[in-house]
Amino acid sequence: MQISSWHAFTGTLKRDLLLVFRRRSDVVNPLLFFSIAVTLFPLGISPEPGFLAQIAAGVLWVSALLATLLSLDSLFQQDMADGSLEQLVISPHPLSVMVLSKVLVHWLVTGLPLTLLAPMLAVMMFLPEEGYSTLFLSLLLGTPTLSLVGAIGAALTVGLRRTGVLMTLLILPLYIPVLIFGTGAVVSAVNGMAVAGHLAIMGAMLMTALVMAPLAAGAALRISLNG
Repeated sequence: MQISSWHAFTGTLKRDLLLVFRRRSDVVNPLLFFSIAVTLFPLGISPEPGFLAQIAAGVLWVSALLATLLSLDSLFQQDMADGSLEQLVISPHPLSVMVLSKVLVHWLVTGLPLTLLAPMLAVMMFLPEEGYSTLFLSLLLGTPTLSLVGAIGAALTVGLRRTGVLMTLLILPLYIPVLIFGTGAVVSAVNGMAVAGHLAIMGAMLMTALVMAPLAAGAALRISLNG
């Protein structure tokens, strides 16, 4: 990354972080949703510890995925509303660099807090101790991928008034591999099986998304604005 692009990256990062802390609901809402969704499962299905331990990995991962999906509306909408998105697009700096900066902010205020909160909720779900470290690692690898892939759907729907259902239909199928391997890693750890394969595949998905998603989201933004 060239020096001028690095300055653009860090400048966008600082600006978006400042805006996020002025709109604290963007940080709190996904965490509240995550906590409430996980809490409802014992109340709605069964509080029996053995049963909850069996479904804990899936419940935590599905809830984290949906919480991330819920927060994607804020990725580009505010910039679209105040006109700064057009300035990013016509900037001389690579649009993919600017998109990557915005995705990093999204992960820092959504994905990372979800990752840190998940082990605490895992206690409530009676997840066996063997799964805690793997749950944390799988979310640490998986949530950035969710943010990166989600940026593509957010960019494609940024010009639309009602984006929720359409964005879900676009992004959810792409989230399924992350969900499968993330849940599979935790289940394998609980059962005493090797988890390196699951985590390696999640790392490969993250690297692929890190390279491809900012380019795809940048192209989607140009299409949305020109359309």
